[in-house]
Amino acid sequence: MRFDVITLFPELFEPFLANGVTRRAFTSGQVVVRLWNPRDFAQGGYRRVDDRPFGGGPGMVMMAEPLRLCLAAIRQDRGHTREQAPLWLFSPIGAVLNHDRVATMAAGEGAILLCGRYEGVDQRFIDRHVDAQLSLGDFVLSGGEIAALALLDATTRLLPGVLNDDASHQLDSFHPALDGLLDCPHYTRPEVWEGEGVPAALLSGHHAQIERWRRDQRLLLTAQHRPDLLTRARTQGRLNEADERVLQAVSPARSGSSGSSD
Repeated sequence: MRFDVITLFPELFEPFLANGVTRRAFTSGQVVVRLWNPRDFAQGGYRRVDDRPFGGGPGMVMMAEPLRLCLAAIRQDRGHTREQAPLWLFSPIGAVLNHDRVATMAAGEGAILLCGRYEGVDQRFIDRHVDAQLSLGDFVLSGGEIAALALLDATTRLLPGVLNDDASHQLDSFHPALDGLLDCPHYTRPEVWEGEGVPAALLSGHHAQIERWRRDQRLLLTAQHRPDLLTRARTQGRLNEADERVLQAVSPARSGSSGSSD
């Protein structure tokens, strides 16, 4: 899998690629990340990549031509078609990145990631070359680098052999193995901390009891914090009678039984 990142600040990626649990994927070559600075493709002594927006207003806009030349160099270097290596732009109007999209990306060959800066990218470049736009949520970042790092981390950790235990990510929040629910609380040593103990079920040694406790906690946490996920799990038929009994024991507002929440 290969990702090519177009960024004005390639130095922001270097610590990420050399540290953390996902670094083994980058150092082994399982995931190849190439960093491309559009300034290297700009014209003139100042290597300018931005200019004032037509119509006036604050800020600057990334120019189309340096980005076009940079993209052409990437495609030549990769030797992949546009379908094999789509160009994704991180933007507030993009589809919100979620587990399903990340899992689809992890099963592919990679992509080209464009990290916007300033007021944005010349719309003509977007219209001609961008295949999809992605967002982390309803807030604005100074640039797309943080979003690109998030995508790289979320995608890479799903690949075989990256985590110490390949089953680890299957117990993450939103994973289909958990029926799209939030994960349950976790505890470790000491058994008593500041007067508070560990839930008895986790100390029982009874695997079925432990799994039931964890399932119940996932249901309750999801009902309390993300009722939309609970509604989706119901719609998809992922909840059983035991699950519904647990949810009926709490108020309708918490269980999400009064309707979906957006």
